[in-house]
Amino acid sequence: MNLIQFLTSEAAAATDAVSNATTTVGQSASSGFMSILMSVLPFALIILVFYFLMIRPQRKQQKEQEAMRNSIDVGDQVTTIGGIVGVVRQVKDDGDIYVIETGANNDRMTIRKWAIQSKDTISE
Repeated sequence: MNLIQFLTSEAAAATDAVSNATTTVGQSASSGFMSILMSVLPFALIILVFYFLMIRPQRKQQKEQEAMRNSIDVGDQVTTIGGIVGVVRQVKDDGDIYVIETGANNDRMTIRKWAIQSKDTISE
């Protein structure tokens, strides 16, 4: 074997070794990414499920409650979170406080906006 054949065979062997090492590193990097993805994916799915089953409906309900409370005017019948039913007679402090009239002898109570549970229709 002469020197040129020897160097050619050594160069080919070195090229194969570098190619094999690059392939191994690429495979280990992709397998490392997949293992991280598979360990994080269940937690991401749980968070996504909680969002769509709990957080989103609650926010929607809060927006509906706030819209109902903002639409209350004088003369509307309301029910408080304590179960008191009355008719709104006065709105104070930029709509934050309501004076309601309850009972047969027309007692008046002052309540906050957040204490109103529902706006009822008056049936006569």
